[in-house]
Amino acid sequence: MKKYVQQRGSWIVALLMLLIASTAQTVSAATTACPSQYLNGVAPDIQKASLAKSARELCYDNFAVMHSGISRTPLWSAEHLTRESILDAKELKGRAAFHPESELPYNERAELSDYARSGFDRGHMAPSADMPNRSARQQCFSLANMIPQNHKLNTIVWEGIESAIRTLALNTGELYVITGPLYLGNNITRLNGRVLVPTHVYKLVFDPKQNRGAAYYVKNEDAEELQTLSINELEKLAGINFFPKLPASAKQLKLDLPKPKPYRSRSNY
Repeated sequence: MKKYVQQRGSWIVALLMLLIASTAQTVSAATTACPSQYLNGVAPDIQKASLAKSARELCYDNFAVMHSGISRTPLWSAEHLTRESILDAKELKGRAAFHPESELPYNERAELSDYARSGFDRGHMAPSADMPNRSARQQCFSLANMIPQNHKLNTIVWEGIESAIRTLALNTGELYVITGPLYLGNNITRLNGRVLVPTHVYKLVFDPKQNRGAAYYVKNEDAEELQTLSINELEKLAGINFFPKLPASAKQLKLDLPKPKPYRSRSNY
C-alpha cells in the first residue's frame, strides 16, 4: 500500500509539473475579439510573461490594439489592409484630435500631459492615412495607438515606410500588418515617469498570396537607417509569436519589402 501511495503521489506531481510547463509556454492564448484584423483570424501569442501582464485587447473599426498597462503603449496594432480600404482612405480628408483612451483604466493609459513638452512625437502605430472612414480615423488618434517616437524618425523614415506599405497593398490587393515597439536593453526611460519610450519600432508585413512576410525594423532615434527582418528573426527579438498558425518554414521566408522613399521626393501614394 505504501509503495502504491508513493507511486500515485509521484504520478500526480509529474502531471502537475506537465500542466505548469504547458501553461508557461503560452502566456497569452491567441484568442481575439477582433479576428478580421489578423491572419487566419488568430491574434499573436505573447510568450513573455513581462509583456502579458496588464495586457488588454481593444477592437476598433479598422484596426486592433493589444495595449500594455505597464508601458502605457500598444504591444502592437494590427491591420488588415485591402486595396479598397486604401483607396477609400486616400479620398478621406482632414485629421482628428489626439485623446486618451476612455476604455482603459486611468492608471494604465497615457494622457496628453505625458507627451506635452517631452520632445517626442505621438507616433501612430496604425497610421491615420490607412483609415477608410471618419470613425476609424478618429479612433486611430487614441493614445492607446501611440508610442513616444523620435520626431525625425516619425516624419521621414517612418512616414516613408507607411506610404510604401500602402502602395504595396494597392498592388497586391491585401496585406496583414502588425506594428509595435520594442524595449531592448537596460536603459529604458519613461515620459513623465509613466509612458515607456521604445528603443526600436517594427512594422511586420504579411502577403497572403505569397505566404511570406518581413518586417521593417528601426531604432527609435534621430537616424535614417533601417533593417528588414524575417518573421522568425522579429519573433525572437519581440517574444511574440505573431502568426501562430503559420508553419515555421514559412516564417523563414522573407518577403521582398519595397524601399521607402523620402517624403519630399514622392507623392503620397
